Amino acid sequence: MKKFILFTFVTLFSTLATAQAADQASFNQWLVQFKQKAKADGISQETLDAAFRDAKYLPRVIELDRKQPESKMTFAQYRERIVSTQRINQGRHEFRKHRALLEEIGAAYGVQPQYIVALWGIETNYGTNTGGFDVIDSLATLAHEGRRRDFFSDELLNALHIINDDHISADDMQGSWAGAMGQSQFMPSSFLAYAQDYNKDGKKDIWTTQADVFASAANYLARSGWHGDEKWGRQVRMANVRESDISRENKKSLNEWSRLEVTQINGQSLPVVAGMKAGLVAPDGTSGPIYLTYHNYDVIMKWNRSTYFATSVGLLADAIAAGQ
Repeated sequence: MKKFILFTFVTLFSTLATAQAADQASFNQWLVQFKQKAKADGISQETLDAAFRDAKYLPRVIELDRKQPESKMTFAQYRERIVSTQRINQGRHEFRKHRALLEEIGAAYGVQPQYIVALWGIETNYGTNTGGFDVIDSLATLAHEGRRRDFFSDELLNALHIINDDHISADDMQGSWAGAMGQSQFMPSSFLAYAQDYNKDGKKDIWTTQADVFASAANYLARSGWHGDEKWGRQVRMANVRESDISRENKKSLNEWSRLEVTQINGQSLPVVAGMKAGLVAPDGTSGPIYLTYHNYDVIMKWNRSTYFATSVGLLADAIAAGQ
């Protein structure tokens, strides 16, 4: 029996090694063509040599891309994990630590600082968890695999432009398995569109320079239409909850929602703000908490199209601001 088990293990290992070697060979062939495309797009030979010196096909990246969650996490579970007491307290500490810089950047871009800190906290736990994958290898693997070839090929080319423009070295370009980079977790296309060199050192450094991290996040929100004098939304009560009312796109004035017996969570009437419209969001359905969401919530959704994420950003921002 032991010999059989050993034989089976050796056979499986050999089969896996053969498959991985075939994947790497196919990857290498694809890479030859991609390098030609990149060079035609203005990427220098020096950058190509540095980026692809030890290029590897990463089976783990494909595994993560294809992985489906076994069960759906409720928003209550997500909120408990993402907007934890520890993250709130750390966010308040980071706000106080960087207050002068955050308020300067907030004023420059018209974005309240607590939202910059909240995004930073949720994306990378305030810069402590930025991902341990080589961005070039990850994007090349995904582009070669083909499920979303055009998207990841474009992102790989964008990443090469970032290296080519000397914002970061190929060796230091680390991020998530899907290619999101730095403390703000920008995809390369978002980096090219929104990253800022706030400290004017010639590099847009969202990996290690706090000023650039904060300004890049603020610029993303500002250019996505952020209103610096408005909240994201608030949790509300609704006397008679109807499924047809629960939709972010179902915008009504605050007066209209008041007439439908929507109140603040403490039972007080909604504030009267002329011209402001809002929609209702219920991440856990009508049996869970209901939030009246404003324009800035829609802007956060451009960053990440998840009601769980956007609502958590708003809640964490509120909690951080309340501790200042």
